[in-house]
This record gives sequence, structure tokens and C-alpha cells, in this order.
Amino acid sequence: MSKTALINAVKDVSAEVDATQADKQFTETSQQSIKKVADHAKQSPERQKKFAEAAGVLGGVLSGKLPSYKLQEAMTTSDFPILFGDVMDRLLLAGYRSAPSTFQMYTRTTTVRDFRPVQRKYVDGADGLLDQVEEQAEYPADSVDEGAYSYRVHKYGKVLPFSWETFINDDLDAFADMPQRLGRGASRSEENFVTRLYVGANGLNTNFFNSSNGNIVEGNPVLNMDGLLKAYLQMSNQRDPHSDMPILNSPTYLVVPPELEIIARQLVNATEIRMQQGDSTIISSNYMNQLQIVVNRFIPIVTGGSASPWFLFADPNEGRGALEFGRLRGHEEPEIFVKTPNAQRAGGGDVGYMQGDFATDSITYKIRHVFGGTQLDRLFVVGSDSSGGTAGTSGVATTGKAKK
Repeated sequence: MSKTALINAVKDVSAEVDATQADKQFTETSQQSIKKVADHAKQSPERQKKFAEAAGVLGGVLSGKLPSYKLQEAMTTSDFPILFGDVMDRLLLAGYRSAPSTFQMYTRTTTVRDFRPVQRKYVDGADGLLDQVEEQAEYPADSVDEGAYSYRVHKYGKVLPFSWETFINDDLDAFADMPQRLGRGASRSEENFVTRLYVGANGLNTNFFNSSNGNIVEGNPVLNMDGLLKAYLQMSNQRDPHSDMPILNSPTYLVVPPELEIIARQLVNATEIRMQQGDSTIISSNYMNQLQIVVNRFIPIVTGGSASPWFLFADPNEGRGALEFGRLRGHEEPEIFVKTPNAQRAGGGDVGYMQGDFATDSITYKIRHVFGGTQLDRLFVVGSDSSGGTAGTSGVATTGKAKK
């Protein structure tokens, strides 16, 4: 995040707490970053006034209208460091929320109470067809299978130190950029974690995709219309292993790495499918255009570029879903902290945290984020590592016409 963007964010704080500037427009980033700050500031008129004053000082220094010593002086007061921390905290959240993230589309997201293992219990059975019962005959007994998926959340984070000299030298670009970078890092950490639940070094995570699970597309075809049709039919034909009944796992999301994005869009956006059967060409509408394309840019990071896997996921809101991602309740978003200084002046009195620690004068920030997740039901996803070449001889092809 640039210094200009932070200045806009600070201005946006002032606009939110000053009714006379309520209509002032700022960048989308600043609007997202500061909304909750303004809500927090409106808790009381006194805090609202102080927040506006703090935002004015910070914005003035960053824009060059005020000398840097004004910010240094403000940091010695009792309220400004707290208010400055609020701005940094919300800029962190702006970076977190604005970073590209795709896994929520095909992954069930939830919250968990604490760090203890979470048990997602399930029951299969008793939902099959009813048996006909003859007169005075006993009703046949049925049974259910019980099981559970288990996982726990973990802490993730890092520290980022700044020197006291950086602050004195008025190099505030570092402070302006730091929260946004940490926020993006938190979002990327989530995306990377979920990607590794189903992607492995060779394409497919073999703990989830294997022959016994029946969720590898037959032949591991490349992504073309033949392969996509095969994957679609294989997933649609999945049955409840207990009752052999159909399940709600309609293919909804086509998840691909960046190198397959153009091919995926050509397949999904085509208006027609042409199938050659003998000497006849059968033309039908492209029912694949109901699929939503999700480009996961972390797939090549996990595979190292050695494979180009692709996947069909069901809607996680229907049925059990393939994956679950959980955040710690009350700490759903990343949090930023600053190290309390361990020094005081020789004549007595505490020093502000912008004076740095006793040993090195370092000003240290910390980001903390808590999350976890697990693989759920194998019936709600199919995948191919593209190692098998073309999918077969069905003769299916797109017309190349784009959907309007």
C-alpha cells in the first residue's frame, strides 16, 4: 500500500467522523479499510473527536503539510498511539479483505470455539428406498453408519521489526506499506492452506484422491471437452455408498491453475457442443456453461509447475461438501500487535512504543491469525492430474463461439 493510499485512508477516517465531509469520495481501498474504524470511533462523541484529531495529524505528516516531529510529539500523548494503532489495524484488515481469495467458493467455511480438536460428526443411512411390507409381516430393519471428521485450528503469524531511526528519518512509507502487506500475507496463507488440502506435489493430494475413493477422473485426462464431460458424468453418477441412492453433488465449480484458465473459459463459454457419431454430427447446447470457473494461483506453487491438475467441486452449501475451513471464533480476521517498550526514562515515566525497546530501539509489530481445516467427503469432488492425455474418442468439440 502506497503512502498516498494511507493518506486517503486517514482522510476517510476524518470524513466518516465529520458529517460536513460525509459525501467526500476516496479510493475503494481506503473505504474498505476504514469503515470499521469509523464505526469504532462513533462509540462516543469524545472518542469520535479524538479520532478525527489523530487522523488529521497522521494525514498531515504523511502528506507533508505537517513536520514529522508533530507525529513524534503526538506519539507521546496517552491517546494517539491507541488511535494510530486502530488505523494500522484496519489497514491490515483492508489488505486481508482486498487480497484475491477463491477457496470460499468451493469450501465450507465456519468458526470453532477453541484450539481443541473439532469433531464434525455425520450419519449415513436410513434414507434409502422403503421396502414393501406384506400383511402382518414384520418391518425390515435398517442401519446407519456413524463417523466423524476431525481437525483443529493453529496459530500463524510473524513479527516485523522497524528501527527507531526509520521513524526519526521520516521514512513513513515503511509504516504505510506494512499493514497492507501483512494483511495480504494472511489471506495468501489461507489460500495456500486450503489448496494443499486437495493439491499435491504431483498434481492431486493422494490422501484425498485415490482409486479407493473413486474421485480421480478415469484416465486422468487433460482439460478438454472430452475430459470435462467424463469428469462431469463421473461426479454426477456418484452414489451414497450406504443406500446406493443419488446425492446432491451437482458439479458447480471448475477449479484450474492459471495455465488452464483460457482453455477452461473456451470450454465453458462455448455456445454449442458437436459430437461425431459415425457419419453424423450431433449438435447440442453447451450445458457446461453452468459451471463457474475458479482460477487458483496457488496450484502451481504447490506442484512446483510439474503438473496441471484440474477439479470439479460441488456447491459446499449442498450436502456435506468436500472441504472445510475454520477460523477461531472471536478472532476470525488477522490481528496486529505492537511490542510494549521495556524501558522508562531515567527521571521516571514510561515511554511510548514508538521509542523502541531498551536493547536495540526496535519497534516490533506482530501479526496473528488462527485457522485450520480438513478434507470432508470425497464424493463432492473429482480431479485429474492431466497425466493421461486426451480423454478418449467421443469426438466431442466446441464450436468456438463465445457466449454473449
